[in-house]
Amino acid sequence: MTEPRARVLVVVGTRPEAIKMAPVWDALRAYAPDLETRVCLTGQHTTLVDQVLDAFRMKPDYDLGIMKEGQTLYDVVHGALEGVREVVRAYRPDVLLVQGDTATVFVGALVAFFEGVRVGHVEAGLRSHDKWAPFPEEIFRRLCDVLTDFYFAPTIRARDALLAEGVSPAHVQVTGNTVVDALLAVSRTDRTVKNDALASVLSGKRRLVLLTAHRRESFGEPIREVFGAVRELADARDDIEVIYPVHPNPNVRVPAAELLSGHPRVHLTDPLDYLDLVTGLQRSALVLTDSGGIQEEAPTFGVPVLVLREVTERPEGIDAGVAELVGTDRARILRRSLAALERIEASPLPNPYGDGMAGERIADILAADLLGGSRRLSDWAGPDEVAAGDRDAEGGDA
Repeated sequence: MTEPRARVLVVVGTRPEAIKMAPVWDALRAYAPDLETRVCLTGQHTTLVDQVLDAFRMKPDYDLGIMKEGQTLYDVVHGALEGVREVVRAYRPDVLLVQGDTATVFVGALVAFFEGVRVGHVEAGLRSHDKWAPFPEEIFRRLCDVLTDFYFAPTIRARDALLAEGVSPAHVQVTGNTVVDALLAVSRTDRTVKNDALASVLSGKRRLVLLTAHRRESFGEPIREVFGAVRELADARDDIEVIYPVHPNPNVRVPAAELLSGHPRVHLTDPLDYLDLVTGLQRSALVLTDSGGIQEEAPTFGVPVLVLREVTERPEGIDAGVAELVGTDRARILRRSLAALERIEASPLPNPYGDGMAGERIADILAADLLGGSRRLSDWAGPDEVAAGDRDAEGGDA
């Protein structure tokens, strides 16, 4: 068997990481056997990640299985640090790729630095400029970017944030966000809804409102305000049904059961698998969320998004008019939700987060560096770029 000329290690720990890294992994495989790519799963999440890996046929080469009952950030960091270290020492990659802003991301970058391996950060440069929100993600992404060598910025704003922090322009490429690649790939497939509550709502005549809320900084009174607003919204509009996949954390589950259960048009359900989530997003009339990923996903389908946070590291959607920052104030959430539901047609605005080619761009950049040669694809210029013309471009900075 011919030895590869270069090796890449993809490290993922949570469902969002797996979703957003799958297009990169798939694109990198096109460069085999010269470029070998392996996947390391830390196990920061388990079942939720397994669903995504199955959906994208992405089989881990290493599974550290670090998750344990009642785990803390200390547990995750400690387990991932030891496990990733052993994988890196055994495999000796030329580049270690991480995505996003979790404990796995920071630990992966730190181990690579300790072992003298270059770091590629997919979704580099996102900033809320508040170290406590989102917690702990804002600090994890900042720390990761201190250790990074290849900065794959999803948007021009993210690139500018990196440049303002002193990162060399030669090391930053604007790729678009890989979540759009994943979403478009899944939306083109035939799929059957598995979740009974979602299937029931979609088969009826009422419009779907999708709620996701789980952020640590909202625990306590803020999340109770959110749930109160959602119940009032369901009372005010008899033409909607709310689906809420409840996060298993008791800080979410307990107030959700107290404030939302028993309403005939509010359905509390287990977390949706990724394919059901995509279907739900595609068919929603409104999304209420504190999730970073869903802020990027919903605009692909022109669905209005109300962001249940005080700050966001993804302001492009706000600027483009496809999302609105409403915080956790009950009256404001209700008022803006009612206004959003008056809009019947999907927004024609372009997605400010990508064009579906981010994974290919990232693989192209890495292959040019590791294998030699010129880039085939240019950087993403933003929502006005014509994707079809991208392949014919002569390429940007290597």
